[in-house]
Amino acid sequence: MIVTLEKTKEWLRVESGDEDALIESFITAAEDIVGGILRFPLSEFEQVPETVKQAIYYAVSVMYEQRESLDIVALMNTLRGMLFAYRKESW
Repeated sequence: MIVTLEKTKEWLRVESGDEDALIESFITAAEDIVGGILRFPLSEFEQVPETVKQAIYYAVSVMYEQRESLDIVALMNTLRGMLFAYRKESW
């Protein structure tokens, strides 16, 4: 994982461990989405830029807070805007 459960819970301001599995699944999904937008695996970064980490935290927070009514198009548009500087032309 690029971001840790602990740091993500700080971002979300979640103190309980009751939803750790759910948050971890959102982290995995967010990292996959970010990798897809970037068009390369996150593991290719020697050091992951802070903007990429913030995009992952943002995606997790949107999925967590809007899990009942997620607007994936809006999420993807925001992430593309955040990550355009790091995006490759193609896979």
